[in-house]
Amino acid sequence: MAEIIDGKKISQQIKDELKERAAVLRAQGKTGALAVIQVGADPASCVYVRNKKNACAYIGIESLAYELPEDTKEEELLKLIEELNQKEQVKGILVQLPLPKHICEDKVIQAISPKKDVDGFHPQSVGAMTIGEPGFLPCTPAGIIELIKRSGIEIAGKHCVIIGRSNIVGKPMALLMLRENATVTITHSKTKNLPELCKQADILIVAMGKPRFIGAEYVKEKAVIIDVGIHRDENNKLCGDVIFEEAEPIASAITPVPGGVGPMTIAMLMSNCVQSIEEG
Repeated sequence: MAEIIDGKKISQQIKDELKERAAVLRAQGKTGALAVIQVGADPASCVYVRNKKNACAYIGIESLAYELPEDTKEEELLKLIEELNQKEQVKGILVQLPLPKHICEDKVIQAISPKKDVDGFHPQSVGAMTIGEPGFLPCTPAGIIELIKRSGIEIAGKHCVIIGRSNIVGKPMALLMLRENATVTITHSKTKNLPELCKQADILIVAMGKPRFIGAEYVKEKAVIIDVGIHRDENNKLCGDVIFEEAEPIASAITPVPGGVGPMTIAMLMSNCVQSIEEG
């Protein structure tokens, strides 16, 4: 039976540590706000935004909500970001993705000051991560590193196979695993012999966006499995990219969905926010 990696518990530990750091900063007169911008009322985005506000309240960071209508023009959004870039009290700016089709996400990401880019998506943040310079790390990959380390799992020297090459998870995940001295293979939709490659993984990170796709034939005996996917199945129950009941008996450790990677993303966003106040 695999150890279940408890993202809720680990994220709570991180948030408690951050709460203490934020209290120390307040005592030194250092405060700051996270500005969260949401365009439209996508139901999943509403849930994520609410969770982020709640996390700010728990840690003791002010949050400012900007809820804009679906038909907001791109230039209006860019103007708001520029105003927030100039506001001294705003230490972090987060634009909830996805954005409506008429707004260019790349333009919006690049408009945020790298000093306030708590999502870690700005090209300057990505470049700093690539060469190992200090900066904000993208929250989901950084959260996965914490999940693995705080579960007492050794990364150095292990073979890590990542399924997915997105800018938000797959690519930065590979860079962070290299930083931890893993040997990394990135796979994607055009990869041949995917099951054979995955079966070589000591650590298998699945971020492919296909519900319940990865079954027993992809899993090496005693592998660590990190499931980044989140979907609703035909019964409207949350599930991941991995067929949990097939993979769990083979793995040495596995993240559940929900309660695995998800809570870590918000914990690491809060970590970036506290860092922005410390540096600001």
